[in-house]
Amino acid sequence: MSYNYPVVFSVSSGKGGVGKTNISVNLAYSLSKKGYNTVLLDADLGLGNVDVLLGLAPKYNLFHLFFKQMELDQILLDTKYNFRILPAASGVSEMLTLSSGQKLELLEAMDVLEDEVDFFLVDTGAGINENVLYFNMAVQNRIIVVSPEPTSLTDAYALIKVLHVQHGVGHFKILVNFVQDSKEAKQVFSKLYTACDYFLNEVSLDWLGYIPQDDAVPSAVIDQVPFCESAPDSLATKNINSITENIVSWNGVEQLDGNIKFFWKKLLFRGEYSG
Repeated sequence: MSYNYPVVFSVSSGKGGVGKTNISVNLAYSLSKKGYNTVLLDADLGLGNVDVLLGLAPKYNLFHLFFKQMELDQILLDTKYNFRILPAASGVSEMLTLSSGQKLELLEAMDVLEDEVDFFLVDTGAGINENVLYFNMAVQNRIIVVSPEPTSLTDAYALIKVLHVQHGVGHFKILVNFVQDSKEAKQVFSKLYTACDYFLNEVSLDWLGYIPQDDAVPSAVIDQVPFCESAPDSLATKNINSITENIVSWNGVEQLDGNIKFFWKKLLFRGEYSG
């Protein structure tokens, strides 16, 4: 199965430690398992660890695109799970803030993927730094990962507020991680929803799903494999697959907000393939 345009979304969080990157890896795995051509961009540019979770040691990464004049197809790395990654550098201070020229360079480099990718995932860093905000503006859909920790909710609200107030982003999908069950997950979602509804005008939060606390998840991290691969019958995997079905139904651009986007050429002519 192949889309005739890329579905592009980010996975972000207000704070670190909520399992955002692990969720990104497993969503990429689940999408590719369903037959979709999937690329995962590690957009935590100075502290990337998508490759670590997959047990990979990339020879090249986005540093080589920006500073060594390499082409995107030289950096793209195949995984044995049938999706590809664009690795970030780790411990490279030059990558912590992209210049306007580098942002444009990255968007232009993506042109080579425009006609072959079904799903393009962007695993951003945590927080509200410039790179996180940029990548969330450059996608069409945004997943915010939260946990029951009060600081996770506070920081997620801060990220949503900045994206909405400063950049006009008004629509977010909420995924709750590290909970005991659906009841606790809905309680966490309700707290964030209530805060946004009270303090922010015209912000829409959609419930996307939850990942329960599951022994299969930390075991997979230690083994450096997606938990969907190592524990296909686990509840965590079942929920990831359910979330993936939801993502597949998005069917591309839901709304535009005036910000520059990945694969903008397709967006200009989206009327030709929508419907």
